[in-house]
Amino acid sequence: MDGRAVGSVEPGGNEEGVLESLDPVVREWWVEQFGEFVSVNDGYFTPPQREAIPLVKRGENTLICAPTGSGKTLASFTAVIDDLVRRERAAGATSDDEDAGERDGSETEGGLENSVYCLYVSPLRALANDINRNLEEPLSAITGRLAERGEEIEVRQAIRHGDTPRSERGKMLEECPHILNTTPETLAILLNSPKFKEKLRTVEYVIVDEIHSLAENKRGTHLSVSLERLEELAAHSPTRIGCSATVEPLETVAAFLVGREERADGFEPRDCEIVDTRFVREFDLELSCPTDDLIGTPGELVQERFYRELHDLVGSATNTLVFTNTRSGAERVLHGLRERFPEQYGEGNSGCHHGSLSKARRTEIEAGLKAGDLTVVTTSTSLELGIDMPHIDLVVQVGSPKSVASLLQRVGRAGHRLGQTVRGRVLALDRDELIECAVMLRKAEEGFVDRVFVPERAQDVAVQHVYGMAINAIRPEREVRSTLARAYPYREYTDREWESLMRYLTAAYEGMEDRHVYAKVWRDTNDPPDGEHHYPEFPVGEPLIGKRGRLARVIYMTNIGTIPDSFTCDVYTRGESEWVGNLDESYLDTLDPGDVFVLGGRNFAFRYRRGSKVYVDPTGARPTVPSWFSERLPLSYDLGRELLAFQEEVVSRHEEGDAPAVRRWLRGFPIDENAVRALSRLFDQQVAYAGIESLSTPDRLVIEEERDRTEYVRRYHVHSEYGRRFNDGLSRLLAHRCATEVNASVTVAVADNGFSLSMPLNRKVDIERLLRSIDPGTIREELRAALSDTDLLQRYFRINATRSLMILKRYKGYEKSASEQQVSSEMLLGFAHGLEEFAVLDETYREVIEDRLALSSLSEVLGEVSVGGIDVVHHRVDSPTPRAFGLATLSASDVVLAEDESAALQEFHRRVLEEIGEESPLLATED
Repeated sequence: MDGRAVGSVEPGGNEEGVLESLDPVVREWWVEQFGEFVSVNDGYFTPPQREAIPLVKRGENTLICAPTGSGKTLASFTAVIDDLVRRERAAGATSDDEDAGERDGSETEGGLENSVYCLYVSPLRALANDINRNLEEPLSAITGRLAERGEEIEVRQAIRHGDTPRSERGKMLEECPHILNTTPETLAILLNSPKFKEKLRTVEYVIVDEIHSLAENKRGTHLSVSLERLEELAAHSPTRIGCSATVEPLETVAAFLVGREERADGFEPRDCEIVDTRFVREFDLELSCPTDDLIGTPGELVQERFYRELHDLVGSATNTLVFTNTRSGAERVLHGLRERFPEQYGEGNSGCHHGSLSKARRTEIEAGLKAGDLTVVTTSTSLELGIDMPHIDLVVQVGSPKSVASLLQRVGRAGHRLGQTVRGRVLALDRDELIECAVMLRKAEEGFVDRVFVPERAQDVAVQHVYGMAINAIRPEREVRSTLARAYPYREYTDREWESLMRYLTAAYEGMEDRHVYAKVWRDTNDPPDGEHHYPEFPVGEPLIGKRGRLARVIYMTNIGTIPDSFTCDVYTRGESEWVGNLDESYLDTLDPGDVFVLGGRNFAFRYRRGSKVYVDPTGARPTVPSWFSERLPLSYDLGRELLAFQEEVVSRHEEGDAPAVRRWLRGFPIDENAVRALSRLFDQQVAYAGIESLSTPDRLVIEEERDRTEYVRRYHVHSEYGRRFNDGLSRLLAHRCATEVNASVTVAVADNGFSLSMPLNRKVDIERLLRSIDPGTIREELRAALSDTDLLQRYFRINATRSLMILKRYKGYEKSASEQQVSSEMLLGFAHGLEEFAVLDETYREVIEDRLALSSLSEVLGEVSVGGIDVVHHRVDSPTPRAFGLATLSASDVVLAEDESAALQEFHRRVLEEIGEESPLLATED
């Protein structure tokens, strides 16, 4: 954490001391509410509550990391409620009231003002359930107790976000909530609200909930700068409390939460205590597979066994939540259950929840979950965070959730209380995902967690905040820079990046205003007293920044935020201009010219896009990019490395010549016997067909070359298990080099466990040499060149141009749709390419290369390749090896729920068995 002063607090604090520190009426409520409930903890408090409440009461910045249902949010609110209740009671108490005016021994002056004392910031708009449980109910019960005794106090709370009616917002000025619950975007607006920002000067506490889901994206970057702006506004430095599910590294998340403070000799990280109670819950996790032969078993039988097992699991629980990896998968699982078991599942006791459903339908499902009325609900990602589901006692995950953190977040919804065992079951129907899930569950048992990667130095977010600060007041440039530099994501922000930002904000590039991109700020030194622009509060010659434009505040308030708009594109065939359907634009990120996808049951080759229209050619070629590709979460880089370590263990056992030892070893994993046999069969066939060195390990990267004379194609299957983001980046690097070398188009198919490069059979490259020759120091420049004319770059430029207010979503009552924004951005992109160090374009490249294509991971792995730490092994095969089946058969349907096995997959499997014999000698040896 760069010289941090961070302490990690272990469980086991003073139970009685925590209880005695609470105001008597708060203490009474707590004992009555939770005394029996958490008896399994040998006291009244859960471990995160026992450790965090004293820290928050002492005003120490605190990161609370604990599983879902362990009471971390309530811990934060309890310390705040206790403080505010004390102040209100002290203000109305008589002079001989011994408890009056105490806050940990210090005197309190008067009651609460008509302003905000605590900000609770959540990434979710649907705050009502959490707020009701953790704030409204405690406040109501505590103030109700006092009222019964004739002691009237008022501690107000309210929710404010983008959908809050204007009338309610007006009331909050007249009767201000003492605890304000909001979102990152609304907080940024409040900091620029001329009247309401004055209500924030009294803020003493900031609670950031679900901080793990913010730190990894630009919403979190935006919030980190907002917190530094609040730091300047508030009378005293607010205590920051972060609530996080299981996350790693804790020190990074803590540093992100608290930021830095400026001192005479530079910036220093603020102190932060870490309450690490990530593993205080008991987990009962198991992976199962409906068959020990996922290729030879007919698809219909696999599906029947899958639904039978899912039905039995649902029957073993009171309420079950089923996670799939796609929205369509969630719909299909629910449909499959209802179709096969119509008497058990209907509209009244089952449902589906995902982001594409109407708000009314989602609210209905959430109410049913909260009440315990729904036997089973299927979902994709929309129920990972947020609502209280106290009756859920089983979570089923269909397929791989792609990271240990995501797995723990999802299964943590079961037994949503400390003291209840977290019961989770994972069902895998695909061999590649079977490996992922087996490793994932083993690592979860061992306490492994994937790392969070924080975006760095985002220029589009900097644009919004510098503009906002300039709108609020004319300010010295050094103060604006200091505010940015104190936020963790900008700790390494350079002078060069700042100057690029200012050139954009001041419209210093010739031709900007001709394209209706106007200056947002002015930048100048303070004039002498007789000058036209003299500001007496600043020294003469002080560099100052101020806002430009009469509508600056309106533009800012109606256009800021980091969540991009999206749209669907109409797909037309070239020539006939036949409309064939729609594609979500995020799916287009994955397509390069020549890529094949399925739409409406037909195969099409992507050619190009113009605005919101996509042009394609019908084709009989196999799909190269699955329809679910853009929706499914990518495998985490850290879990990918663990998969390689797992394969190294498999290799070591096979090298000893004892294949049954693999099965014995696998039986130590939390997986069923079908999974054990399916995995051991896969690796046995791989080794028997292509040898031990055909498996990638931490120190070996395997490339297999397949020559398909039927389709006249040469394919290179690269077994890089580092996750889709890494593979997307590496495949672009290699494809760019291959295309240059062979002077032919190169088709790319990317998956989590590797990628394939395809070219005409009469073209050939030395793929080993190309891979080894990549200089880790030039990766950024090479990727930039490879991205220059792609739809991926065009889309991200539009998103960043809109975030940078280069394109205004809303202006003078008109709202520009995402497709209209795209048209505008395509006209601006050519202009931007002609400028030197243009902040918006540079940020677009930075975001794609660093965040989406995993530059740091690429540099790490290719650095090891360059020094020989990772050996590159190339071998030729007549047909793909079993570990390459997934790469060779990327299909259009969701593999988890596919109704039919791929004919190509069956054929590959037949060839492998024919080569090694119908029964491998190794496989035939049972233990």
